[in-house]
Amino acid sequence: MKRTDRRFNRVIVLVLDGVGVGELPDAGDFGDEGSDSLGNVVKARGKLQLPHLARRGLGRLSPLPGFENVAVTGGYGKMAMTAAGKDSTSGHWEIAGLVLRENFPVFPDGFPKEVVENLKAATGYEFIGNRAASGTEIVAQLGGEHLRRGALILYTSADSVCQIAAHTDVVPLQELYGIGEKAREVMTGPYRVGRVIVRPFAGEPGSFRRLNDARRDYSLAPPAPTLLDELSARGFTVSGVGKVDDIFAGRGFTRYRHTEDNAAGISVIKSELSDDFEGLVLADLNDTDTVFGHRNDAEGYARALERFDEALPAVESEMDAKDLLLIVSDHGNDPTTPSTDHSREYAPLLAWHRRFQGAVSLGTRASLADVGQTVAQNFGAGPLAAGTSFLNEI
Repeated sequence: MKRTDRRFNRVIVLVLDGVGVGELPDAGDFGDEGSDSLGNVVKARGKLQLPHLARRGLGRLSPLPGFENVAVTGGYGKMAMTAAGKDSTSGHWEIAGLVLRENFPVFPDGFPKEVVENLKAATGYEFIGNRAASGTEIVAQLGGEHLRRGALILYTSADSVCQIAAHTDVVPLQELYGIGEKAREVMTGPYRVGRVIVRPFAGEPGSFRRLNDARRDYSLAPPAPTLLDELSARGFTVSGVGKVDDIFAGRGFTRYRHTEDNAAGISVIKSELSDDFEGLVLADLNDTDTVFGHRNDAEGYARALERFDEALPAVESEMDAKDLLLIVSDHGNDPTTPSTDHSREYAPLLAWHRRFQGAVSLGTRASLADVGQTVAQNFGAGPLAAGTSFLNEI
């Protein structure tokens, strides 16, 4: 039986992965001076067709030429990341109210010999690569050797990740997932990367293609309870869309759906909203990050934002009067800078529901955890360890 006194029965937290709105004060400590994912893409393109996001307040956070005078309905602001890093794991954990105070280790020169030997012993496979690289690039370079020798492709990035790629003709998916689990056990102690990622691919040399919907992330488990744990323990539905269940090591979700791309993710979100439940939908739409940000494809990044904007009315049409939509991000990923890594930026915060009248500035929030604290307050959970609720402002 639904409670009628709760402000919102359902909250949809939609993470536009890698969409930042300007460098944080400490961006220089991360080599990210000048990063501004949205602003620099606008400068590179000249104009983005984002009328629906503009109406929700995005143009109040970053200039959107042509939409300066659009009337805004909803709450808008930006949020600082207070976690020690700028990776997806710490960003999503902070959104859920858990701030990571110590950064995950990174290996810009590849993993030490000890790690490679431990991975070999745990999995039974040889490894090639072992350097920081783009996944598309290293698979193109080493995919042929992998097919000939059967050795797995090992690589990392400026992010705290251990990535293992294999062709499905060499390593079947279920075996590759088992390799990921074994690698997660190896990557502990001083090598405790935020995520172990297994990336299956198919095709022939010269035309390899990554199977993004079959990718799996093996994250460290959150070291303390998150919003997801609090809600599921109270009997609420906690639905994950995209890679979010991997980021939280599967913890706190009552159901989840992996998706290949933003279009599939939006379809699942709409399907979720057609169901009758009380609780949270946490969705990650990562085309702007994985497909375009890491590849420095500013035009592709712009098109991904425009496609999301086109789909936004269809998502909102599935919402009823007691649903709340929060559009946020976990970090930046400026595709116009030389770096192919995430960038230390403010994250956007857009809030909308059907009863909203006019525009409300939510200001510059001290932490991404304000999202989790707001959702927790709405459902009578928490308070969480970090964050300040803005529920009463919307």
